[in-house]
Amino acid sequence: MQADASRPTHAPADHPAIPREKVGILIANLGTPDGTDYWSMRRYLNEFLSDQRVIDYPKWKWQPILQGIVLTVRPRKSGAAYRSIWNTEANESPLMTISKAQLVKLKASLTEAYGNRVMVDLCMRYGNPSTASKVREMVAAGCTRILFCPLYPQYAGATTATANDQFFRALMAEKWQPASRTLPPYYDDPDYIDALAQSVERAYAKLETKPDILVCSYHGLPFRYLTEGDPYHCQCVKTTRLLKERLGWDDEKITSTFQSKFGPEEWLKPYTVEEVAELARRGKKRIAVIAPAFSADCIETLEEINEEIRESFEHAGGESFTYIPCLNDDDAHIAALTGRIRANLSGWLD
Repeated sequence: MQADASRPTHAPADHPAIPREKVGILIANLGTPDGTDYWSMRRYLNEFLSDQRVIDYPKWKWQPILQGIVLTVRPRKSGAAYRSIWNTEANESPLMTISKAQLVKLKASLTEAYGNRVMVDLCMRYGNPSTASKVREMVAAGCTRILFCPLYPQYAGATTATANDQFFRALMAEKWQPASRTLPPYYDDPDYIDALAQSVERAYAKLETKPDILVCSYHGLPFRYLTEGDPYHCQCVKTTRLLKERLGWDDEKITSTFQSKFGPEEWLKPYTVEEVAELARRGKKRIAVIAPAFSADCIETLEEINEEIRESFEHAGGESFTYIPCLNDDDAHIAALTGRIRANLSGWLD
């Protein structure tokens, strides 16, 4: 019989042991390919780009394009981009390395608060470790309640909602389904805003000459999603405003832009890659860029911002480009996340 499992009182001698009840806290992020080779990239991109929360075109229209064109060409291009940032020592993407570091700190913080009454783990929406595998492990370990925590400060259907969808699909496979909650977006949480502000202050303190403007670059979405009711754009703009107020800055010192446009549709504007070039042409020769929508550095920040977007700025005459890393496993970030998680465990664990 397992040390943390026991036979129910009054049960017959042959009754299986039941694990001690726990509360699962499942941290979730976007995901990562298992490797940078063609087939690893193709598997990952196929799962990601087949998600109708991400690309909502009808399957009959999109799948032939995806399978026939996109997945023939894009895996090699994406593989090259990943290789430029790959953690070769651990043989994993930076997102995975950072997510593991976040998990270690969150587990320590939450275990200190709740002891062995909680089980804290990490999953990805796409790739490994899969959401379904981690839900299965939690249920098997005795988690009768699970708080699912997508690490997206701002809500979007293509991020928070699809992560929640996958969690709910995993619950559908369980005979004994745990009670569940999902972590709401935390784009305006004072501790999150303060952690962002601290990261900006630290970065600026290291510079001899301060940037002319801070560009808050958020991952983009088709503009149509905004008109269909997705609150993402509004939440991004509010994050920027609250960060500006916390820093005590004027409006001209900070701006919001959107990156990672994909496909022919109009996306949320201004586009970061174009706006940084325009800033340079308007005489803003020193800029800093931060990515408040990402809880961990990844391909969109380390490669797209720090390489492609930097090049756009410099080619337009920009002279000084400072990328401010994501909050990652910074202690202020972990404290902010711990606070949000503990607030959402109220009534389950006090």
